[in-house]
Amino acid sequence: MRAMKILLVASTTGYQVRSFAHAAERVGATIVLATDRCHVLDNPWGDDAVAVRFDEPAESSGEVAARGPFDGILAVGDRPALAAAILARELGMRFSPPDAVRAAGHKLLARIRFQAAGLRTPRYALEQAPRFPCVLKPLDQSASKGVIRADDQAAFAAAHARIKSITANGAVLVEDFIPGNEFALEGLITQGVLQVLAIFDKPDPLDGPYFEESIYVTPSRQPETVQRKICETAQRAVTALGLTHGPVHAEMRVNDRGVWMLEVAARPIGGLCSRVLSFDGGKSLEELLLRHAAGEDVTGVRLDPGAHGVMMIPVPGAGMITGVDGVDQARRVSGIDDVVITAKTGQEMLPWPEGSSYPGFVFARADAPIEAENALRVAHACLKFRMAAALPVVK
Repeated sequence: MRAMKILLVASTTGYQVRSFAHAAERVGATIVLATDRCHVLDNPWGDDAVAVRFDEPAESSGEVAARGPFDGILAVGDRPALAAAILARELGMRFSPPDAVRAAGHKLLARIRFQAAGLRTPRYALEQAPRFPCVLKPLDQSASKGVIRADDQAAFAAAHARIKSITANGAVLVEDFIPGNEFALEGLITQGVLQVLAIFDKPDPLDGPYFEESIYVTPSRQPETVQRKICETAQRAVTALGLTHGPVHAEMRVNDRGVWMLEVAARPIGGLCSRVLSFDGGKSLEELLLRHAAGEDVTGVRLDPGAHGVMMIPVPGAGMITGVDGVDQARRVSGIDDVVITAKTGQEMLPWPEGSSYPGFVFARADAPIEAENALRVAHACLKFRMAAALPVVK
């Protein structure tokens, strides 16, 4: 019997691509990588990737089809997700429609669809504040890059000018700041029905002026009634966007008025964060996604017992990393699963809102969510980043 063959659409051979490669080995699958940056590949599976222009993926459908037949298709990242949707349409594979994936990855289109579906979503406008406090977001960025809160007109003008120096196309969405606790949801869609894999609490307040994320912990400590409303709202958002198949990562806020939908991305959680999740005795999220993409029924999977936590290590400051102390000490903290420093020596780091990359990740396992959260904080306190001023660019 032929092993499953999955087409993976990705921009680079980053952490997530390597995670899928390891998962494929565990489940006996074959992965074919489709990317628009083949010149940087190191051929991670001993097989050449398919070159795909992400701005015109349909033009490459013949070359992609020649590497098949495929049992399924997956994508890592927002642009690759749209390319995957178009390729799936061309090749007759299961995936959400391109129009739905395009709307999910576009801040303004998503707001319009959420509002039309009657979901609670921030009041919004282009280039002007609906009212204060508000949040300014460049339309062409992700991972909270360029996102700034403004509480008055002077702060709005300063934030707007700062974003214009960051963004490529200059378009800025402005929306009401929604107070409350923020949550993330990881899920799978099958024939339009959302299967919730995990709800993450974000215990650190995300009130601005910038919105660098840090700690995710699951299971949620919210009452069952709140968790149910989060799931129901996420399903309504998936339906509003028109997403029908594949992984989703959603973000929402909850306050005394209810659940406010922020976004639903047609892709899995980013970076190394997926390592925080394990199912049915140690199966990774990537293993689960490969099986789902191939058409297997995964509705019976369950998150492993206990609490799971990840910290995206905050950027220690602007400059070049010259070293990190305390990693071994952090790994010895009770409840810590691993500490992974992804930033390289000499790499320049930029804090938010100009930056969008974390220097590393800390993972925790514990009996209770508060224990996982505390372990992450103790481990982080052990880490000392040595920084040097970045060298000026000579023109």
